[in-house]
Amino acid sequence: MTFKSFHPPVRTLMGPGPSDVNPRVLAAMSRPTIGHLDPVFVDMMDEMKGLLQYAFQTRNALTLPVSAPGSAGMETCFVNLVQPGDTVVVCANGVFGGRMKENVERCGATPVMVEDEWGKPVDPQKLEDALKAHPQASTVAFVHAETSTGACSDVKTLTDIAHRHGCLVIVDSVTGLGGVELRVDDWGVDAIYSGSQKCLSCTPGLSPVSFNEAAVERIKSRKHKVQSWFLDLSLVMGYWGGGTKRAYHHTAPINALYALHESLVVLQEEGLENAWARHRAQHEALKAGLDTMGLNMIVAPEHRLPQLNAVKVPAGVDEAAVRKLLLDEFNLEIGAGLGPLAGKVWRIGLMGYGANRKNVLFCLGALETALVAQGADIVPGRAVAAARAVYGA
Repeated sequence: MTFKSFHPPVRTLMGPGPSDVNPRVLAAMSRPTIGHLDPVFVDMMDEMKGLLQYAFQTRNALTLPVSAPGSAGMETCFVNLVQPGDTVVVCANGVFGGRMKENVERCGATPVMVEDEWGKPVDPQKLEDALKAHPQASTVAFVHAETSTGACSDVKTLTDIAHRHGCLVIVDSVTGLGGVELRVDDWGVDAIYSGSQKCLSCTPGLSPVSFNEAAVERIKSRKHKVQSWFLDLSLVMGYWGGGTKRAYHHTAPINALYALHESLVVLQEEGLENAWARHRAQHEALKAGLDTMGLNMIVAPEHRLPQLNAVKVPAGVDEAAVRKLLLDEFNLEIGAGLGPLAGKVWRIGLMGYGANRKNVLFCLGALETALVAQGADIVPGRAVAAARAVYGA
Protein backbone atom coordinates (compact mmCIF):
# COMPACT_ATOMS: atom_id res chain seq x y z
CA MET A 1 0.00 0.00 0.00
CA THR A 2 1.22 3.49 -0.88
CA PHE A 3 0.55 6.21 1.64
CA LYS A 4 0.24 9.89 0.87
CA SER A 5 0.72 12.99 2.96
CA PHE A 6 -2.17 13.73 5.31
CA HIS A 7 -4.13 16.89 4.54
CA PRO A 8 -6.93 17.51 7.06
CA PRO A 9 -10.07 19.40 6.08
CA VAL A 10 -10.45 22.98 7.22
CA ARG A 11 -12.90 22.87 10.12
CA THR A 12 -14.39 25.50 12.40
CA LEU A 13 -13.85 24.10 15.88
CA MET A 14 -16.63 25.11 18.25
CA GLY A 15 -16.68 22.11 20.53
CA PRO A 16 -15.21 21.65 24.01
CA GLY A 17 -11.67 21.67 22.62
CA PRO A 18 -9.40 21.82 20.82
CA SER A 19 -10.32 25.30 19.70
CA ASP A 20 -9.43 27.10 16.49
CA VAL A 21 -5.70 27.84 16.51
CA ASN A 22 -4.61 31.40 15.87
CA PRO A 23 -2.76 31.59 12.49
CA ARG A 24 0.10 33.36 14.26
CA VAL A 25 0.47 30.29 16.47
CA LEU A 26 0.49 27.90 13.50
CA ALA A 27 3.11 30.07 11.84
CA ALA A 28 5.24 30.03 15.00
CA MET A 29 5.26 26.22 14.97
CA SER A 30 6.88 26.21 11.53
CA ARG A 31 9.96 28.14 12.66
CA PRO A 32 13.33 26.34 12.60
CA THR A 33 13.82 23.72 15.28
CA ILE A 34 16.79 24.32 17.57
CA GLY A 35 18.16 22.32 20.47
CA HIS A 36 16.23 22.23 23.74
CA LEU A 37 19.42 23.30 25.59
CA ASP A 38 20.32 26.01 23.08
CA PRO A 39 20.93 29.32 24.93
CA VAL A 40 18.43 31.07 22.65
CA PHE A 41 15.79 28.48 23.50
CA VAL A 42 16.56 28.83 27.21
CA ASP A 43 15.96 32.58 26.90
CA MET A 44 12.58 31.81 25.33
CA MET A 45 11.78 29.45 28.23
CA ASP A 46 12.36 32.28 30.69
CA GLU A 47 10.01 34.51 28.69
CA MET A 48 7.45 31.69 28.66
CA LYS A 49 7.46 31.54 32.46
CA GLY A 50 6.82 35.28 32.66
CA LEU A 51 4.00 35.06 30.14
CA LEU A 52 2.39 32.18 32.03
CA GLN A 53 2.69 34.10 35.28
CA TYR A 54 0.76 36.91 33.60
CA ALA A 55 -1.93 34.53 32.31
CA PHE A 56 -2.34 32.91 35.74
CA GLN A 57 -1.97 36.27 37.53
CA THR A 58 0.73 34.89 39.81
CA ARG A 59 4.31 35.50 40.87
CA ASN A 60 4.88 31.81 41.60
CA ALA A 61 8.43 30.85 40.63
CA LEU A 62 7.29 27.30 39.92
CA THR A 63 5.22 28.13 36.85
CA LEU A 64 5.89 26.19 33.66
CA PRO A 65 4.31 24.20 30.83
CA VAL A 66 4.34 20.42 31.32
CA SER A 67 5.39 18.68 28.09
CA ALA A 68 2.07 16.85 27.72
CA PRO A 69 -1.68 17.62 27.60
CA GLY A 70 -3.86 18.93 30.43
CA SER A 71 -4.39 15.43 31.82
CA ALA A 72 -0.66 15.30 32.51
CA GLY A 73 -0.90 18.68 34.22
CA MET A 74 -3.54 17.18 36.47
CA GLU A 75 -1.34 14.19 37.22
CA THR A 76 1.65 16.48 37.86
CA CYS A 77 -0.27 18.23 40.62
CA PHE A 78 -1.50 15.04 42.25
CA VAL A 79 1.65 12.92 42.13
CA ASN A 80 3.76 15.74 43.54
CA LEU A 81 1.39 16.88 46.31
CA VAL A 82 -0.38 13.67 47.36
CA GLN A 83 1.33 10.77 49.13
CA PRO A 84 0.22 7.26 50.13
CA GLY A 85 -2.07 7.39 53.16
CA ASP A 86 -3.23 10.98 52.59
CA THR A 87 -6.89 11.95 52.64
CA VAL A 88 -8.00 14.20 49.79
CA VAL A 89 -11.41 15.85 49.52
CA VAL A 90 -12.45 15.83 45.86
CA CYS A 91 -15.35 17.98 44.67
CA ALA A 92 -17.09 16.42 41.65
CA ASN A 93 -19.72 18.20 39.57
CA GLY A 94 -18.84 16.67 36.21
CA VAL A 95 -16.43 14.35 34.41
CA PHE A 96 -13.21 15.90 35.59
CA GLY A 97 -13.89 15.67 39.31
CA GLY A 98 -14.11 11.93 38.67
CA ARG A 99 -10.71 11.99 37.03
CA MET A 100 -9.30 13.75 40.07
CA LYS A 101 -10.63 10.89 42.21
CA GLU A 102 -8.82 8.40 39.98
CA ASN A 103 -5.56 10.30 40.45
CA VAL A 104 -5.95 10.33 44.23
CA GLU A 105 -6.47 6.57 44.30
CA ARG A 106 -3.47 5.93 42.07
CA CYS A 107 -1.35 7.96 44.50
CA GLY A 108 -2.32 5.51 47.25
CA ALA A 109 -4.45 8.11 49.02
CA THR A 110 -8.08 8.06 50.12
CA PRO A 111 -10.58 10.28 48.28
CA VAL A 112 -13.53 11.79 50.11
CA MET A 113 -16.09 12.77 47.50
CA VAL A 114 -18.23 15.91 47.59
CA GLU A 115 -20.83 15.40 44.88
CA ASP A 116 -22.88 18.07 43.14
CA GLU A 117 -25.36 17.77 40.32
CA TRP A 118 -23.89 18.08 36.83
CA GLY A 119 -24.48 21.62 35.62
CA LYS A 120 -24.24 23.09 39.12
CA PRO A 121 -21.14 24.68 40.68
CA VAL A 122 -19.41 23.11 43.66
CA ASP A 123 -21.42 23.85 46.81
CA PRO A 124 -19.16 25.57 49.39
CA GLN A 125 -21.27 24.34 52.31
CA LYS A 126 -20.85 20.73 51.22
CA LEU A 127 -17.09 21.23 51.18
CA GLU A 128 -17.19 22.82 54.64
CA ASP A 129 -19.20 19.87 55.97
CA ALA A 130 -16.84 17.31 54.41
CA LEU A 131 -13.77 18.96 55.93
CA LYS A 132 -15.39 19.08 59.36
CA ALA A 133 -16.17 15.37 59.04
CA HIS A 134 -12.64 14.53 57.86
CA PRO A 135 -10.18 16.67 59.85
CA GLN A 136 -7.31 14.43 58.68
CA ALA A 137 -7.66 15.73 55.11
CA SER A 138 -4.55 17.45 53.74
CA THR A 139 -5.72 18.48 50.27
CA VAL A 140 -8.85 19.71 48.51
CA ALA A 141 -9.26 19.32 44.75
CA PHE A 142 -11.94 20.86 42.54
CA VAL A 143 -12.61 22.03 38.99
CA HIS A 144 -12.81 25.75 38.31
CA ALA A 145 -14.27 25.46 34.80
CA GLU A 146 -16.03 22.13 34.29
CA THR A 147 -15.67 21.27 30.60
CA SER A 148 -18.36 18.60 30.65
CA THR A 149 -21.11 21.01 31.75
CA GLY A 150 -19.98 24.62 31.35
CA ALA A 151 -20.35 25.34 35.07
CA CYS A 152 -17.96 27.73 36.84
CA SER A 153 -17.21 27.26 40.55
CA ASP A 154 -16.11 29.94 43.02
CA VAL A 155 -12.37 29.35 43.34
CA LYS A 156 -11.71 31.96 46.03
CA THR A 157 -14.50 30.81 48.34
CA LEU A 158 -13.59 27.14 48.03
CA THR A 159 -9.90 27.90 48.53
CA ASP A 160 -10.61 29.97 51.64
CA ILE A 161 -12.61 27.11 53.13
CA ALA A 162 -9.84 24.61 52.40
CA HIS A 163 -7.19 26.84 53.96
CA ARG A 164 -9.25 27.36 57.11
CA HIS A 165 -9.09 23.59 57.55
CA GLY A 166 -5.35 23.41 56.93
CA CYS A 167 -5.56 21.96 53.41
CA LEU A 168 -3.78 22.85 50.19
CA VAL A 169 -5.90 23.17 47.06
CA ILE A 170 -5.44 21.69 43.59
CA VAL A 171 -7.49 23.49 40.93
CA ASP A 172 -8.37 22.34 37.41
CA SER A 173 -8.67 25.35 35.09
CA VAL A 174 -8.05 23.60 31.77
CA THR A 175 -11.00 25.40 30.19
CA GLY A 176 -10.75 28.50 32.37
CA LEU A 177 -7.31 29.97 31.70
CA GLY A 178 -7.54 32.95 29.36
CA GLY A 179 -11.32 32.78 29.01
CA VAL A 180 -12.73 33.74 32.39
CA GLU A 181 -11.48 35.59 35.45
CA LEU A 182 -8.69 33.70 37.22
CA ARG A 183 -6.40 35.28 39.83
CA VAL A 184 -4.12 32.65 41.31
CA ASP A 185 -2.32 34.85 43.84
CA ASP A 186 -5.27 36.98 44.91
CA TRP A 187 -7.39 33.87 45.41
CA GLY A 188 -4.65 31.96 47.26
CA VAL A 189 -4.55 28.95 44.93
CA ASP A 190 -1.78 26.50 45.89
CA ALA A 191 -1.54 24.42 42.70
CA ILE A 192 -3.31 24.79 39.37
CA TYR A 193 -3.15 23.24 35.92
CA SER A 194 -4.55 24.12 32.52
CA GLY A 195 -4.22 23.18 28.84
CA SER A 196 -2.86 24.84 25.74
CA GLN A 197 -5.72 23.91 23.39
CA LYS A 198 -8.66 25.79 24.90
CA CYS A 199 -8.81 29.56 25.48
CA LEU A 200 -5.11 30.02 24.73
CA SER A 201 -5.78 29.01 21.08
CA CYS A 202 -2.67 26.89 20.90
CA THR A 203 -2.29 23.35 19.63
CA PRO A 204 -2.98 20.49 22.08
CA GLY A 205 -0.11 18.88 23.92
CA LEU A 206 1.06 21.27 26.65
CA SER A 207 -0.21 21.86 30.17
CA PRO A 208 0.63 25.09 32.01
CA VAL A 209 0.93 24.56 35.78
CA SER A 210 1.74 26.79 38.74
CA PHE A 211 2.63 26.00 42.38
CA ASN A 212 2.93 28.47 45.24
CA GLU A 213 5.48 28.35 48.05
CA ALA A 214 3.27 26.25 50.32
CA ALA A 215 2.93 23.64 47.58
CA VAL A 216 6.68 23.70 46.91
CA GLU A 217 7.35 23.14 50.63
CA ARG A 218 5.12 20.08 50.58
CA ILE A 219 6.98 18.72 47.56
CA LYS A 220 10.31 19.25 49.32
CA SER A 221 9.11 17.53 52.50
CA ARG A 222 7.79 14.37 50.81
CA LYS A 223 8.58 11.07 52.52
CA HIS A 224 7.97 9.03 49.37
CA LYS A 225 9.43 9.40 45.90
CA VAL A 226 7.06 10.89 43.36
CA GLN A 227 5.59 7.86 41.59
CA SER A 228 6.16 9.35 38.14
CA TRP A 229 9.75 10.00 37.10
CA PHE A 230 8.71 12.14 34.13
CA LEU A 231 6.39 14.37 36.19
CA ASP A 232 8.60 14.66 39.30
CA LEU A 233 8.92 18.43 39.69
CA SER A 234 12.08 18.15 41.73
CA LEU A 235 13.69 16.80 38.55
CA VAL A 236 11.79 18.90 36.00
CA MET A 237 12.85 22.11 37.73
CA GLY A 238 16.45 21.28 36.95
CA TYR A 239 15.46 21.99 33.35
CA TRP A 240 12.89 24.76 33.87
CA GLY A 241 14.68 26.49 36.76
CA GLY A 242 16.39 29.84 36.44
CA GLY A 243 19.89 30.51 35.15
CA THR A 244 21.59 29.75 31.89
CA LYS A 245 22.75 26.24 32.83
CA ARG A 246 19.93 23.71 32.60
CA ALA A 247 20.01 20.04 33.54
CA TYR A 248 18.87 17.64 30.85
CA HIS A 249 15.57 16.06 31.85
CA HIS A 250 13.70 15.39 28.61
CA THR A 251 13.71 16.67 25.06
CA ALA A 252 11.14 19.42 25.19
CA PRO A 253 8.53 19.71 22.39
CA ILE A 254 10.41 22.66 20.93
CA ASN A 255 8.09 23.77 18.15
CA ALA A 256 5.00 23.28 20.31
CA LEU A 257 6.61 25.57 22.88
CA TYR A 258 7.18 28.17 20.17
CA ALA A 259 3.43 27.95 19.59
CA LEU A 260 2.52 28.36 23.25
CA HIS A 261 4.90 31.30 23.57
CA GLU A 262 3.21 33.00 20.61
CA SER A 263 -0.27 32.32 21.97
CA LEU A 264 0.70 33.93 25.27
CA VAL A 265 2.19 36.93 23.47
CA VAL A 266 -1.15 37.31 21.66
CA LEU A 267 -2.96 37.14 25.00
CA GLN A 268 -0.69 39.77 26.50
CA GLU A 269 -1.18 42.05 23.49
CA GLU A 270 -4.96 41.84 23.85
CA GLY A 271 -4.85 42.20 27.62
CA LEU A 272 -6.15 39.55 29.97
CA GLU A 273 -9.24 41.43 31.12
CA ASN A 274 -10.04 42.33 27.52
CA ALA A 275 -9.88 38.64 26.63
CA TRP A 276 -12.27 37.79 29.47
CA ALA A 277 -14.66 40.52 28.27
CA ARG A 278 -14.47 39.29 24.66
CA HIS A 279 -15.45 35.76 25.66
CA ARG A 280 -18.39 37.15 27.65
CA ALA A 281 -19.56 39.36 24.75
CA GLN A 282 -19.50 36.49 22.25
CA HIS A 283 -21.39 34.29 24.70
CA GLU A 284 -24.14 36.92 25.05
CA ALA A 285 -24.58 37.11 21.28
CA LEU A 286 -24.67 33.32 20.98
CA LYS A 287 -27.20 33.09 23.80
CA ALA A 288 -29.49 35.64 22.13
CA GLY A 289 -29.52 33.55 18.96
CA LEU A 290 -30.12 30.30 20.81
CA ASP A 291 -33.05 31.89 22.64
CA THR A 292 -34.86 32.58 19.37
CA MET A 293 -34.63 28.86 18.56
CA GLY A 294 -36.02 27.90 21.94
CA LEU A 295 -32.71 26.37 23.01
CA ASN A 296 -31.84 26.58 26.69
CA MET A 297 -28.63 26.05 28.63
CA ILE A 298 -28.29 23.66 31.55
CA VAL A 299 -26.26 26.05 33.73
CA ALA A 300 -27.85 29.00 35.54
CA PRO A 301 -26.71 32.39 34.16
CA GLU A 302 -24.68 33.33 37.24
CA HIS A 303 -22.60 30.14 37.01
CA ARG A 304 -22.11 29.84 33.24
CA LEU A 305 -18.76 29.72 31.54
CA PRO A 306 -18.97 32.02 28.51
CA GLN A 307 -16.47 29.84 26.66
CA LEU A 308 -18.32 26.51 27.11
CA ASN A 309 -22.05 26.48 26.45
CA ALA A 310 -23.97 23.30 27.31
CA VAL A 311 -27.22 23.55 25.33
CA LYS A 312 -30.22 21.28 25.93
CA VAL A 313 -31.26 19.19 22.93
CA PRO A 314 -34.96 19.78 22.14
CA ALA A 315 -37.38 16.88 22.45
CA GLY A 316 -37.64 14.84 19.28
CA VAL A 317 -34.30 16.03 17.89
CA ASP A 318 -31.54 13.53 17.07
CA GLU A 319 -28.54 15.31 18.60
CA ALA A 320 -25.98 13.11 16.83
CA ALA A 321 -27.64 13.73 13.46
CA VAL A 322 -27.42 17.47 14.03
CA ARG A 323 -23.71 17.25 14.81
CA LYS A 324 -23.15 15.05 11.75
CA LEU A 325 -24.93 17.51 9.45
CA LEU A 326 -22.92 20.41 10.86
CA LEU A 327 -19.68 18.54 10.27
CA ASP A 328 -20.54 17.12 6.85
CA GLU A 329 -22.17 20.18 5.31
CA PHE A 330 -20.58 23.09 7.18
CA ASN A 331 -17.23 21.68 8.39
CA LEU A 332 -18.38 22.86 11.82
CA GLU A 333 -17.63 20.86 14.94
CA ILE A 334 -19.64 21.13 18.15
CA GLY A 335 -19.42 18.68 21.03
CA ALA A 336 -21.67 15.99 22.44
CA GLY A 337 -22.64 15.50 26.05
CA LEU A 338 -20.69 13.19 28.36
CA GLY A 339 -21.80 10.80 31.10
CA PRO A 340 -25.39 11.42 32.22
CA LEU A 341 -25.62 14.30 29.72
CA ALA A 342 -24.84 12.09 26.70
CA GLY A 343 -27.53 12.57 24.09
CA LYS A 344 -29.07 15.42 26.10
CA VAL A 345 -26.83 18.40 25.35
CA TRP A 346 -24.57 19.94 22.78
CA ARG A 347 -21.41 21.64 24.00
CA ILE A 348 -20.65 24.76 21.98
CA GLY A 349 -17.22 26.25 22.57
CA LEU A 350 -16.29 29.91 22.21
CA MET A 351 -12.64 29.65 23.10
CA GLY A 352 -9.68 31.89 22.44
CA TYR A 353 -9.26 32.79 18.77
CA GLY A 354 -12.57 31.04 18.06
CA ALA A 355 -14.51 33.42 20.32
CA ASN A 356 -15.40 35.85 17.56
CA ARG A 357 -18.39 37.34 15.77
CA LYS A 358 -17.85 35.36 12.56
CA ASN A 359 -17.97 32.02 14.38
CA VAL A 360 -21.03 32.94 16.42
CA LEU A 361 -23.06 34.00 13.36
CA PHE A 362 -21.84 31.00 11.35
CA CYS A 363 -22.74 28.57 14.12
CA LEU A 364 -26.21 30.01 14.64
CA GLY A 365 -27.02 29.92 10.93
CA ALA A 366 -25.76 26.36 10.54
CA LEU A 367 -27.63 25.19 13.65
CA GLU A 368 -30.85 26.72 12.32
CA THR A 369 -30.40 24.76 9.09
CA ALA A 370 -29.72 21.51 10.94
CA LEU A 371 -32.76 21.88 13.18
CA VAL A 372 -35.08 22.84 10.32
CA ALA A 373 -33.90 19.68 8.54
CA GLN A 374 -35.29 17.74 11.50
CA GLY A 375 -38.64 19.50 11.33
CA ALA A 376 -38.10 22.05 14.10
CA ASP A 377 -40.46 25.02 14.09
CA ILE A 378 -37.80 27.66 13.50
CA VAL A 379 -37.89 30.79 11.35
CA PRO A 380 -34.55 30.85 9.46
CA GLY A 381 -32.53 33.99 9.98
CA ARG A 382 -34.02 35.03 13.33
CA ALA A 383 -31.12 33.62 15.39
CA VAL A 384 -28.50 35.45 13.37
CA ALA A 385 -30.56 38.65 13.53
CA ALA A 386 -30.83 38.36 17.32
CA ALA A 387 -27.07 37.97 17.65
CA ARG A 388 -26.49 40.91 15.33
CA ALA A 389 -28.77 43.02 17.51
CA VAL A 390 -26.60 42.22 20.53
CA TYR A 391 -23.51 43.27 18.62
CA GLY A 392 -25.26 46.45 17.50
CA ALA A 393 -26.21 47.32 21.06
